[in-house]
Amino acid sequence: MPDGRVHPLAADAARLAEEALREDGSRDITSLVTVGRDQEGTAVLEARQPLVLSGRRYADAVLTACGLPPFAWTADDGDSVPVGTVATLHGPLRAILRAERPLLNLLQRAAGVATLTRRAVTALAGTGCLVLHTRKTTPGLRLLEVAAVLDAGGAMHRTELASTVLVKDNHWQALRASGRSLEEALDEARALGAVGLQVEVESLAQLREACAAGATRLLIDNQPPDRVREWAREARAQHPAIEIEASGGITLETMRQYALAGADFVSLGLLTHSVPAADLGLEVRGNA
Repeated sequence: MPDGRVHPLAADAARLAEEALREDGSRDITSLVTVGRDQEGTAVLEARQPLVLSGRRYADAVLTACGLPPFAWTADDGDSVPVGTVATLHGPLRAILRAERPLLNLLQRAAGVATLTRRAVTALAGTGCLVLHTRKTTPGLRLLEVAAVLDAGGAMHRTELASTVLVKDNHWQALRASGRSLEEALDEARALGAVGLQVEVESLAQLREACAAGATRLLIDNQPPDRVREWAREARAQHPAIEIEASGGITLETMRQYALAGADFVSLGLLTHSVPAADLGLEVRGNA
């Protein structure tokens, strides 16, 4: 960055690299007894399935932490990659073997999220509806996983709790118990500098209250597409600029129905909470 600040993903990648290597202990005793001190090696990173690449910065951070140069990549984050070579590396063999599993763990997770997200983005093509991640992320891996969603063409949801209000069912209950109104709560959030005022609604009464209180987005959770269509029409009649987000129980097969019903956004926890790892491997050849 031109002002000299560290990019948030660079700092996160360095943090994760150090943590991943720390998990493996202070030394790789197997490599110490099988690999010569000065022995060099060549590593070839291979995609063993078609995938969407993500996580390059994180893999390179592991290499840096092991005293190695970055990969020579054949593709960028967000590219659709066929089966075959994705990157190559040459350096001290002991260091390559120490880096192998941590960098693959991070890459396989990121590429798995990106590959699934691209399927969701493709399912919504032409509708104008955007697919969002959720906060159902792996503890410690949120920035990696969110970056993978964005690499694949998904869009940003809130990544923390400090700046965007999202009033959900438990918050509704707390409001009722406190005797305060939703309008009072949203007014206070504005005064605190909230950048978004999102409200989950489970009935037309809640929808009307949220619109009257000045919500900027309605989260319609666990409702069928026909109800999303009905409620979106009702909300926009009161508040034409309000955003509609559909979530809860939505799959890759059904998400287009929600887009066509009038949702501006579809949020999918499955993009991060249960995604399969992408199949990537590192073939390492030792040189004498």
